[in-house]
Amino acid sequence: MLLQRLTLCSTIPLGSQRHIFQLLTRPRTQAIQSKVHVSSFAHRGELRQAKRIVVKLGSAVVTRGDECGLALGRLASIVEQVAMLQSQGREMLIVTSGAVAFGKQRLRHEILLSQSVRQALHSGHNQLKDMSLPVLEARACAAAGQSGLMALYEAMFTQYSTCTAQVLVTNLDFHDDEKRQNLHSTLQELLRMNIVPIINTNDAVVPPPEPNSDLQGVNVISIKDNDSLAARLAVDLKADLLIALSDVEGLYNGPPGTDDAKLIDTFYPGDQQSITYGTKSRVGIGGMEAKVKAALWALQGGTSVVIANGTNPKVTGHVITDIVEGKKVGTFFSETKPAGPSVEEQTEMARNSGRSLASLQPDQRSEIICHLADLLTERKEEILAANKIDMDVAVGAAKLNSLAVGLRQIAVAAQDSVGRVLRRTRVAHNLELEQITIPIGVLLVIFEARPDCLPQVSALAIASGNALLLKGGKEAANTNRVLHLLTQEALSMHGVREAVQMVSTREEVEDLCRLDKIIDLIIPRGSSQLVRDIQRAAKGIPVLGHSEGICHVYINADASVDKAIKIVRDSKCDYPAACNAMETLLIHRDILRTPLFDQIIDMLRTERVKIHAGPRFASYLTFSPSEAKSLRTEYGDLECCLEVVDSMQEAVDHIHKYGSSHTDVIVTENEETAEQFLQQLDSACVFWNASSRFADGYRFGLGAEVGISTARIHARGPVGLEGLLTTKWVLRGDGHTAADFSEHGTMKYLHENLPVVQTLAGQRESN
Repeated sequence: MLLQRLTLCSTIPLGSQRHIFQLLTRPRTQAIQSKVHVSSFAHRGELRQAKRIVVKLGSAVVTRGDECGLALGRLASIVEQVAMLQSQGREMLIVTSGAVAFGKQRLRHEILLSQSVRQALHSGHNQLKDMSLPVLEARACAAAGQSGLMALYEAMFTQYSTCTAQVLVTNLDFHDDEKRQNLHSTLQELLRMNIVPIINTNDAVVPPPEPNSDLQGVNVISIKDNDSLAARLAVDLKADLLIALSDVEGLYNGPPGTDDAKLIDTFYPGDQQSITYGTKSRVGIGGMEAKVKAALWALQGGTSVVIANGTNPKVTGHVITDIVEGKKVGTFFSETKPAGPSVEEQTEMARNSGRSLASLQPDQRSEIICHLADLLTERKEEILAANKIDMDVAVGAAKLNSLAVGLRQIAVAAQDSVGRVLRRTRVAHNLELEQITIPIGVLLVIFEARPDCLPQVSALAIASGNALLLKGGKEAANTNRVLHLLTQEALSMHGVREAVQMVSTREEVEDLCRLDKIIDLIIPRGSSQLVRDIQRAAKGIPVLGHSEGICHVYINADASVDKAIKIVRDSKCDYPAACNAMETLLIHRDILRTPLFDQIIDMLRTERVKIHAGPRFASYLTFSPSEAKSLRTEYGDLECCLEVVDSMQEAVDHIHKYGSSHTDVIVTENEETAEQFLQQLDSACVFWNASSRFADGYRFGLGAEVGISTARIHARGPVGLEGLLTTKWVLRGDGHTAADFSEHGTMKYLHENLPVVQTLAGQRESN
């Protein structure tokens, strides 16, 4: 029996056959557990559970642009992904096109060679006449190309020690019960032996497809192209997932390339009436309409389907693995339609409502925030009940009261935020230029467990006229839901309820970061790992935040003992996990072996702070503490690095090299030294004789903050209301044109700066 199984791979080298024997005899205990095949997956994230996967390669994916020959690089990357998924314990099948294109290339070459030989014999010299190629019949091309196509697959998969087997089918194989059962048994046996079946329609003998015979009821689908073939096989084999690769990104709500066409992320049965189809692929006999019909048929049979682009060089190398990992690639077909809008629809709603929010009068925005503050205290029992579900222990009412106080501070600041005139210039007579503040647009704020972030950020967004998209951690889902409802209730008083949206779907953070056409700024609130992940994922959207909080406190030679001890204790021990906590203590060399140094060490030991010695400090000691593995470490706990420097300048150089540009402190009584430190250091916050813990929006009097930014442009340090605004230029003229100011024109630029009498645009005084 084993010998019969191995004859299926008789063309594979002995090394690969040995690998096959190992695969046949090894236990499959590490295989991915397949789902009970009752219905398709409801959400993309569940695709990670797919065990049996059918990959359909369309003609446009496999063939070159000239339709003569195969796209070898593209095919190689697809083979690599399939082999990798196979090695993970998944069962992979490939339904492929390409035999006709491969055969066409071979036959054209043979015909050209034959014609050139005949012409050379007749003409007696090497000068050849123009040769015209006859129209090649598709069946003949398929017959000539099948063996070469399979040989290519075998060679590619052999590089990954993966065995393959060729299976050619026709429509008749599915109409005859015995043939269909034989095909099913063959494929099941191949999969059991960890072999990748390479399946194709036998185009050398297959009859032309009958028009309008694509689907024939619930239980039958005609095999007229590889889309219908892949769907039929997926259902018959109870595959978990069918990936159909084509030359378009997925399914659009209109012909791809038209102005209004948008990629559909998730397609639901019944939605096909809302879309139109473009032309079919440049090669092959199918089209998007055929793909959708086949996909819906497979979906009805219990197989999940994703249609994606297999020709885009930017994604081809990982398109299949991305789909299996649940990433937003192509169009996902699902039978489970969510109750609420998609995240794209939520963002559009937020943007549209946000524009209305920005056009409200300042006192109306203040009124909304004050109403939200009132709701926090009036509905505290509802909030605490939800919070108890999240944490089992409700926070005290005092927390909500202080939160409400902060929101009222923001409400006051909202009076002169949007539309504030920053600069006014009379360019010429009756031509006045203004620079005014405006909202940024749509903000995406991603935060972890702290639910108090939601009303704070919502209030800042309302005050600055920005639309807001919120993605909170699942740890506080119940509290966030209640707080969001209260926020929308407050917004409803002026008809802008949709301006703040809570994303409650299963969208991954990485998927949200790809909405670069509708999101203007991302603000992560959470761990440094969260910030780093978002900064990597957000390719086209600015990210406001910091990835690390490596804050330094430098004790100069002439520091006050009392100030030094107080500042070091507060900076490290008040809240060690905060991003503005001290992580590295720099000591001037002259302080070593002095009472000040001893008192600092005693205090840190009393507070149970673990000290990691920097290399310079360790060299001074006979028995040193554990040496720091890196001078660029954010401990986030009662730990810190201690290092020695020779001067203030060396301290600045050390911070520039190992710091994160967050918050850094100098403790000294020398004003000149302090001023040099403050001027030379380019961190977002630089303090003299003050704890690093002062780097906080509340302590800065901002009312609240959306985070602390270490970016070099836009906002830096604690970012409050001002950091959520940008500007635009407004020019008011009286029929002026650029020609009026040409070199030979009669008008002149005045560029006369005018006083800003009123703070808001539209409330100017005449000048």
